[in-house]
Amino acid sequence: MRDRGDNRTNIYLLGLAHSGAGKDHSRKVNNDIVHAIGLGSCLGLHFASGEGLQDALFQTPTMLFQTDEINGLLESINKSKDARHEAIMNTLLTMYSSANSVFPMRRKAGKENPGVIDQPCLVIYGSAIPNHYYEALSERMLTNGFFARMIILESRSRPEGQEPGLDPPPPRVLATAKWWADYRPGTGNLQDFHPVPTVVEHTDEGRQLLVETRLQADAEYSKAEARSDPVGTTVWGRVSEQVRKLALLYAVSENHLAPRIGLAAVEWAAAFVMHQTRRMLFKASCHVAAGEFDALCLRAIEKIRNAPGGEIGHSVLLKRLKIPKREFADLMDTLACRGDVEVKDVATSGRTGRVYRLPCVGEESRPGVKEGAPIDGHAG
Repeated sequence: MRDRGDNRTNIYLLGLAHSGAGKDHSRKVNNDIVHAIGLGSCLGLHFASGEGLQDALFQTPTMLFQTDEINGLLESINKSKDARHEAIMNTLLTMYSSANSVFPMRRKAGKENPGVIDQPCLVIYGSAIPNHYYEALSERMLTNGFFARMIILESRSRPEGQEPGLDPPPPRVLATAKWWADYRPGTGNLQDFHPVPTVVEHTDEGRQLLVETRLQADAEYSKAEARSDPVGTTVWGRVSEQVRKLALLYAVSENHLAPRIGLAAVEWAAAFVMHQTRRMLFKASCHVAAGEFDALCLRAIEKIRNAPGGEIGHSVLLKRLKIPKREFADLMDTLACRGDVEVKDVATSGRTGRVYRLPCVGEESRPGVKEGAPIDGHAG
């Protein structure tokens, strides 16, 4: 399936939640559905190498990879000097953009024609612990397009548990999944090797809203460009594409027999992507550091932000950062000189105490976060 802009249904989705929140349940549901309709060969687990990923998609051009603790892969790419890990990143970037084209395979010794992967549809569903994922990112990943390709969903606070029970996928879900497994666009004898995707049309209202969303994303891109923000330009440059992909998925999920991208699909996709984009940029600004000292600065700011009332005492912050007193003094002096932290002396029954707070309690200067906005399920 595709829309008039030749956008396809391949997405890179990441679910962030703390341990015990049930990240593995959705993977098990996907496994049950895929195996029930006879498409077990389309499932993958880990990326051993970029070459291995290419070989897997050469045999099965449509695959779902479900990778737990994906931050481990990112850390390996960042720290390893082995070209094997770098090849994984390059393959992931290229596969995403090749869904409406062909991916040329690498040449192998003794093989004249390496072949191509026709319209590879690689879907990734990764999961990780929130802080581990963002800290595993590097500045290069924020600007090379990998971060911009991800759709990141964060779980709120873990609710009260419930008694486990057998809960197989509903027959309606299995029937719809089987319909898609058997679906073959076109009528030629090459439909399994070179399918011609069905075009899902837009309604007039849906098309108009897509134009408005693109203009809004372009305006945000221009703002990021004006302030020389390479991360902002990279992420906002992908927003229109992400909206169109999700609107397409909404339409084919709403009515698989006669899909049409209407106003409701675009409204949902636009609101979702715009919110998630601002959230992703904010979280990246809080965790992704240029070096060890920058990472320590971000840790201190995060401790202050999450403190009750938005301020924290000197001794409490020193204990939580677990660094020497002299290093702590240099750190807080640097943050105060940069204007990132305000220092306030308060009178107590004994000697004068010192507390730290952020200049803007509501973080209005941060992208996408307003006063009182929840941070990781807690009040800011």
